[in-house]
Amino acid sequence: MFQNDDHLSIDRRAALQNIGLALLSAGAFDSASGNRGLFADDQVPGFSDSRLQELKDLNGYFPFDPSESPEAWTKRAEYVRRQIMVAAGVWPKPENTEIKATLHGKVDRDDYTVEKVFFESSPGLFVTGNLYRPRGKQGPFPMILSPHGHFAEGRFYDSGEKRVQADIKAGAEKYEVGGRYPLQARCVQLARMGCMVFHYDMLGYADGFCLSYQLIHRFAKQRPEMSSEKNWGLFSAQAELRLINALGLQTLNSIRALDWVSSLAEVDKKRIGITGASGGGTQTFVLAAIDDRITAAFPAVMVSTAMQGGCTCENASYLRINTGNIEFAALLAPRPLGMSAANDWTKEIETKGLPELKQHFKMMGVPENVAGKYYPFPHNYNYVSRAMMYEFFNQHFKLGLTSPIIEPDFIPLTREELSVWDKKYPAPPSDEKSEVKILHTLARNNADQIKQLTPSDRATLAKYRKIVGGAIDVMIGRSLPTADDLEADNISEEEKQGYRQYQTLIKNKQYGESTPALFFLPQEWNNKVAIWLHDQGKSGLLEKNGTPTAPVQRLIDAGTAVAGIDVLYQGDFNQKQPAPTEMPVVKNPREFAGFTLGYNHPIFSKQVHDILNVLSFAKHHESNPQSISLVGFGFSGVRAAAACAHSPNLINHLAVGPGDFRFAEITNIRDLRLWPGAVKYGDVNGLLSLCQPAALWIAGNFTSVPKLVQATYRSADQLNKVEIFNKTANKEIAAVDWLLKD
Repeated sequence: MFQNDDHLSIDRRAALQNIGLALLSAGAFDSASGNRGLFADDQVPGFSDSRLQELKDLNGYFPFDPSESPEAWTKRAEYVRRQIMVAAGVWPKPENTEIKATLHGKVDRDDYTVEKVFFESSPGLFVTGNLYRPRGKQGPFPMILSPHGHFAEGRFYDSGEKRVQADIKAGAEKYEVGGRYPLQARCVQLARMGCMVFHYDMLGYADGFCLSYQLIHRFAKQRPEMSSEKNWGLFSAQAELRLINALGLQTLNSIRALDWVSSLAEVDKKRIGITGASGGGTQTFVLAAIDDRITAAFPAVMVSTAMQGGCTCENASYLRINTGNIEFAALLAPRPLGMSAANDWTKEIETKGLPELKQHFKMMGVPENVAGKYYPFPHNYNYVSRAMMYEFFNQHFKLGLTSPIIEPDFIPLTREELSVWDKKYPAPPSDEKSEVKILHTLARNNADQIKQLTPSDRATLAKYRKIVGGAIDVMIGRSLPTADDLEADNISEEEKQGYRQYQTLIKNKQYGESTPALFFLPQEWNNKVAIWLHDQGKSGLLEKNGTPTAPVQRLIDAGTAVAGIDVLYQGDFNQKQPAPTEMPVVKNPREFAGFTLGYNHPIFSKQVHDILNVLSFAKHHESNPQSISLVGFGFSGVRAAAACAHSPNLINHLAVGPGDFRFAEITNIRDLRLWPGAVKYGDVNGLLSLCQPAALWIAGNFTSVPKLVQATYRSADQLNKVEIFNKTANKEIAAVDWLLKD
């Protein structure tokens, strides 16, 4: 049955030893802690794990490694684009329903007009801004979206007389009016160049105060009164569980702004651009990355391998795990991309980031479509960078203007002329009650959108898997390791009565991870492996005297190999580093999960990585197990469901008893179990619904198969593979009985 190369046969005993050494393992008993750890003396070489090191934060280094071919990039780009959308809470993309925009307060100038605009992107959540139109020119017109960024008072920004004089003296500005009102200046100039411009508010600025500036951009401390299961607001655990965050709300506004301008008859749909600086630069490359209706983009002073965005409105859980702003900008290709940099975190763009982007655009066949330039001025969107932007759109939108393009003076609009709210159109409320209403309405609408994906046949099942499964894929954040990624270090082996017991470290070389494992290998192995997850780690598979528990012994007696593992912060990991009592966070003092989980996987995801490491090692082992089962009870049952949802075709049988736990009950932002997005995508039942085609056994207080699980398995004509156990008998023994039936 087992053969080596060169026709060298090995006996069954040696083969069984090999699979045990390679797969899974046991540990020494630590009587003081109740955990059986491999390394009680912390002296076994080779047990290190990158996940125990310091967390990454927004001030890390975020290089971009260009793909070797357009085909390789297509695959990578699909994932990164989906990652951004999941993080921003816009996966699936919001429905492009008709937008009822209100336009009023038109101001006429000789060569352009300006109108006030507002509309709801979601009930109670407003997009507010000004629409600039050229006069005396024939449409259809190019459209430039312009999110303003972190400028005091947003669209109303006035740098002041002293500042503009200093900027002119330094060479950062050329004219007094444009330098004093640089946000209006770029809109006016683009309109004079023949473009329509929609200059819209970032939330909390100017008229966009349906959610306040202090909330969106200055949030620092958790609000207990806004963190319960029923009464929750932004930045709470409940908001995270639904992937509702400030960056996502602004992205939703940007998507709906794009929906609206695309619906205007006078807009040339083939020439829709976007440009913004600072936080507006973040919105520029985020929207352009996820929506190819944007045909050219110019993010100013934001694209960098260094600091990725310091505001709560520029971060979100999952957003930059294993990626960053340079790669986000690369998602523009082959569409044109222009960038300016300043004396800030972007100052090295010409040597770090731009060379890789040039290589990337060349690989995509459009080397002429990327440009970047550093200007030695403070963080800005000043005259020299605006001039670069004008030339960029002139070239790529074929506006036909002669270079250089000069930005002449204009008559700035007053605050009253710009503001969309007045007596006829009063401003919406911006208190906590309004915040709750806006967020809860959005959450319900998102939930309805997911519910509409509930499958009824194989075609709708495929769509459900693409959306919900695609989100879970991002939330776990790891593909199944390949055989080459993994290796096993044998620690020890013992001969027992009827089986051998092995201690092994399963190492993921790519990520620097080590999964301690316990493996029981029957003398008469039936080519089946059961990976048993326990809330106490692998020690939960042993009695106090070191013998296997009764359910595990039954599997061994039946010839099934049994594995137990320590996932991160269980068992042997605690010998290396005491398990935290709350989620570790980066040193940023502001209590926002996105500052940590935007750059580092949640603990739940990391623990699923351990399971995937072991599953993959079993799959790829040379002795070729014919069946792999996964078992888990308590919270380990939830981990097991997540691993199966990620790789359902690898697991033959899943037996779980998740108990009454639901992610929706989490209210503490530092709960070790917090898994952003879990509630949005169906909670525990959502995970179980993705486990088809694995045979599924669920223990719990169920009278029937959960409806969502019914829907997915029935759509695949496999509802007969689901069994519910709701009796008072020992559920672990019952699970073994079910496993042994097959």
